Amino acid sequence: MRSNWILRGVKMALFIMAAGAVLGFIVMNLWNWLMPAISGWHVINFWQALGLLLLSKILFGGLRGGWGHGNRWRRGMRERWEQMTPEQREEFRKGVQTYCSHFRAPAAPRTEQP
Repeated sequence: MRSNWILRGVKMALFIMAAGAVLGFIVMNLWNWLMPAISGWHVINFWQALGLLLLSKILFGGLRGGWGHGNRWRRGMRERWEQMTPEQREEFRKGVQTYCSHFRAPAAPRTEQP
């Protein structure tokens, strides 16, 4: 039983390393193909491409570690919603409308046409 978990961990580590190598290779080739021709920037090597990939993951993807976190939040909200009474649901709707009204663009004034 224990060796099964170890084997699974080794397979996962190898898969992650292979995926990182493939993605680093793709980023390096795309960068070296596009950026020197477009803007005159220098070409990069494989390790710089991996660093660029990691930096973009941190800046744009966060470090949450995987997919599907929105589903967990959505499932939790659905369960909470189902446990609410109709009065609590209406109060929640009003609270959301009040909060979200700060982000709406102001309505254009109406002009009456003769």
